[in-house]
Amino acid sequence: MKQEFTISLFTEDHIGILSQITIILTRRQINIESITASESAVKGVQMLTLVVKTTAEMVQKVARQMQKLVDVLKVFVHTSDEIIYQEIALYKVTTKGLMSGNIIDNIVRTYHARILEVSPEYMVIEKTGHKDEISELLRHLEPCGLLQFVRSGRVAITRQVKELNAYLQEMDAANRFKPENIESYN
Repeated sequence: MKQEFTISLFTEDHIGILSQITIILTRRQINIESITASESAVKGVQMLTLVVKTTAEMVQKVARQMQKLVDVLKVFVHTSDEIIYQEIALYKVTTKGLMSGNIIDNIVRTYHARILEVSPEYMVIEKTGHKDEISELLRHLEPCGLLQFVRSGRVAITRQVKELNAYLQEMDAANRFKPENIESYN
């Protein structure tokens, strides 16, 4: 049965890694629901966060394939209950549509949103939350004269205690003592 998974990839900062990752997913006919790229807590290491809908077996297969890529340091697969995540959305709505009655005050309080900018023509509202909360506010704002809407990809951190630094140190120690990495003094 298909379900939503968040794949976190820690990679070296090299050109072309995203292309290699999308090829792996395309071969398995897995669509990327959301993607976010950013620096990580480790200098020189980038983090890609992908949200996909597939089976548990298939996500493990693609994670193993991604892990084999040269620039990939570590791949983690999580279900939504194993991570803490948010998305951000911006809504541009006509000022006239929002100024009738207490609509704007009601929106900000009910949906825990923020007003970022107000002009005579439009207002920009920001909402941080999960996809369903963002979609609900979108449905509420559409009748008010929605001009533009944009939503980010998922930003996520794990609930696990062991962090990437620990994995990198373990990998470094393991590689340091491999026979091919030990210099011969003969």
